[in-house]
Amino acid sequence: MRVLVVEDDATLGGALTEFLGDQGYAVDHVSSGERASAALSSQTYDLVLLDLNLPGEDGLTVLRRLRANENAVPVLILTARDALEDRVAGLDAGADDYVTKPFELPELAARVRALIRRRAGQVSPVMEVGALSFDTVGRELRVYGERVSLSVRELSVLEMLMVRAGRVVTKRQIVNSLSAWDADFSENAVEVYIYRLRKRLEKAGVSIQTVRGFGYLLESDAAA
Repeated sequence: MRVLVVEDDATLGGALTEFLGDQGYAVDHVSSGERASAALSSQTYDLVLLDLNLPGEDGLTVLRRLRANENAVPVLILTARDALEDRVAGLDAGADDYVTKPFELPELAARVRALIRRRAGQVSPVMEVGALSFDTVGRELRVYGERVSLSVRELSVLEMLMVRAGRVVTKRQIVNSLSAWDADFSENAVEVYIYRLRKRLEKAGVSIQTVRGFGYLLESDAAA
């Protein structure tokens, strides 16, 4: 899952980038409204964390333009503005959630997960496909009830396939979702992770099908 952090405070922006990266997200960080708009026009994100007090173009302007362009990416406002009229203005402009500074990182992580689940149409934090059960809160994968250890990147690729189970996910979608601007992650790398996942999940009651010329599709063996 790919997240855009729009925060002009370098210390906070760096801390959020590191924290969300440790949670398994690919994170891009920009420090102005103009750079945020440029990123959002050229890249697909699963979530935006948006400060309102930005140099130049403020956060509300970025948000209103985003919604005017019919971009439905979830937006979580992070701001020191805690007045009622500010919260109302942010939500009316199209924000999905509003958190005032200072905030606790565990609560922020929970709100991020909730917004991403909502966008994917999930109700429960636990996803299940065949014998696979993935806890998006604890970042834990189980197969037939037994815990399976995967690398952060392997787990992220599998999560993306599980969110879209039964539908084709292209290599480009995987690359875009899992690589931050400063990371070297290519379509060739995707093939390596898919190969590893297939080996690890051989007896898990699921299969990762290659749809030649398009990408990959995860389905339970029963569905197949």
